[in-house]
Amino acid sequence: MDYVTLGNTGLQVSRICLGCMSYGEPTRGNQPWSLDTDAAKPFFRQALDAGINFFDTANVYSAGSSEEITGATLLSMVARDEVVIATKVNGRMRPGPNGQGLSRKAILSEIDNSLKRLGTDYVDLYQIHRWDYDTPIEETLEALHDVVKSGKVRYIGASSMHAWQFAQALYLADLNGWTRFVSMQNYYNLLYREEEREMLPLCADQGVGVIPWSPLARGRLTRPWDTTTARSENDEFGRSLYSEDDRGIVEVVVDIAARRGVTPAQIALAWVLHNETVTSPIVGATKSQHLDDAVAALDVHLDDEEVAALEAGYSPHAVVGFR
Repeated sequence: MDYVTLGNTGLQVSRICLGCMSYGEPTRGNQPWSLDTDAAKPFFRQALDAGINFFDTANVYSAGSSEEITGATLLSMVARDEVVIATKVNGRMRPGPNGQGLSRKAILSEIDNSLKRLGTDYVDLYQIHRWDYDTPIEETLEALHDVVKSGKVRYIGASSMHAWQFAQALYLADLNGWTRFVSMQNYYNLLYREEEREMLPLCADQGVGVIPWSPLARGRLTRPWDTTTARSENDEFGRSLYSEDDRGIVEVVVDIAARRGVTPAQIALAWVLHNETVTSPIVGATKSQHLDDAVAALDVHLDDEEVAALEAGYSPHAVVGFR
């Protein structure tokens, strides 16, 4: 496993991050395809054995049970300081006022709730899951600064938003002497490259680590276009992200994989890793092959002709994933 620093920090993370959205109680939240504790355990063990030290979840995944499973499972296998645990805040966790968002009240409450579920005294990377249009960004930034200074959080990160919003947040943090975002978790893969226009150049300029979510397009880049899975059949949001226009790119991925004698997942992930701005793609795993492919992709080096072929069929997409 290769390790790199997360943006302009000294924090070393594995080149692959295990996304834990797939692990949670199926009866909690709206993810009936998620894996419970017993089913999830082998993937944490496999990830650790492969050298992965970076694990990402969120308070809202499976109504908090993803954090519970992630914390309990990891900490039964490894010492706390040997892993980098990331979680997120913003999504609705309870009905009524103040049950979601990035207000000071919400952040100070939800960090304690996340720590309790994770079974740890601190989170390595605490990320705002989306932009909160109902809360001044200054309020959010100061609250995040305070949780860092309290020792409950080591670093803070952000997720999908407009580049102008992220630039504003970075500027205001510097202006007020508050803790700065060190990472951006954005939506980026061969089927959605809109982040190349502004967000990725901004992150490169500002020394911000990039940890893309859905680098395999929710599995669409791992199999022939017409093949379905249990998740794809129950994932309404995922179906909204892609269209028939994306079929040609998937076909190129499958073709190059066949010629190389590797899997389509390895080719698609190798393309993401090919971008020097990307730090550590977040990969979900519900089969052992998923992690095998992710690790193997680190040794797949695409040539210029292959990269050009993979990128040739791309057409602009409407901006998605910001809300």
